[in-house]
Amino acid sequence: MEYTFKNINNYINEFGQPIGSPIENFIAPARPNFSLLSGNFARIEPTSMTHALSLYEAFSIGVTASNWTYLPYGPFTDLGDFIKWMQANCFGEDPKFYTIFLKDKPAGVAGYLRIEPSVGCIEMGHIHLSPLLQRTREGTEALLLMIEWAFNAGYRRLEWKCDALNAPSCRAAKRLGLSFEGIFRQATIYKSRNRDTAWYAATSQEWPHLRQAYQRWLENENFDANGKEIKKLSDLTRLLQKKLMEVKPAGGMQAILVKTLQTGEGYLVDQSGKKLEGL
Repeated sequence: MEYTFKNINNYINEFGQPIGSPIENFIAPARPNFSLLSGNFARIEPTSMTHALSLYEAFSIGVTASNWTYLPYGPFTDLGDFIKWMQANCFGEDPKFYTIFLKDKPAGVAGYLRIEPSVGCIEMGHIHLSPLLQRTREGTEALLLMIEWAFNAGYRRLEWKCDALNAPSCRAAKRLGLSFEGIFRQATIYKSRNRDTAWYAATSQEWPHLRQAYQRWLENENFDANGKEIKKLSDLTRLLQKKLMEVKPAGGMQAILVKTLQTGEGYLVDQSGKKLEGL
């Protein structure tokens, strides 16, 4: 029988049951409260009504209603309609909206939502990049800055969720190195239609490796004179995922490493919790 190994440490409680590793001295991170995030190319600030006109104009450049298909709001008929949406949705604490700038002009939005400091979990969403930011290093770096802020603040898990039919969003999550965790069928209803939700996430254990991939991608030497990437971010994060993901051979059984809380002694159990002998 072949065995593969999960890259986690489980523990055994006093009843002989596998349990998760202890979380000691955890300090709940702060809620998103920064007034500025800036990188080599991108700048992010809390969304303000002063951004409304520039955002509306940027979202209106050469686009059709199809740009809003997978968001629960939009398209907007005019600036007044857009302003009403901003006033009703963009100034709460959850979701927390931020504006992404391109050369000192608002050109996109993104936010944090489902913010749970008590367990160290936060989601990125409400991401809408205008054509000015799409497929640019500024747009990508803005998202990298938001991921970096979350883990540096102390969050243990960052989530990304989207309509499972939204292929561009699924590709974006994978490009950023987030792991696909499955599809929640019939998860919600929006715009009078069903949504099956695809889940992606990264954890604080993965963050040091992701950070290295991001830093390598952001190096000036990785962009040509026109700002086009030389080494693709998706290639850098794909290498990372190959190292982190669990490989299960056909017909194989998964073995889980566990430790006793009392002694720290480690041994292997199968998925039912039965101790494996002779390994």
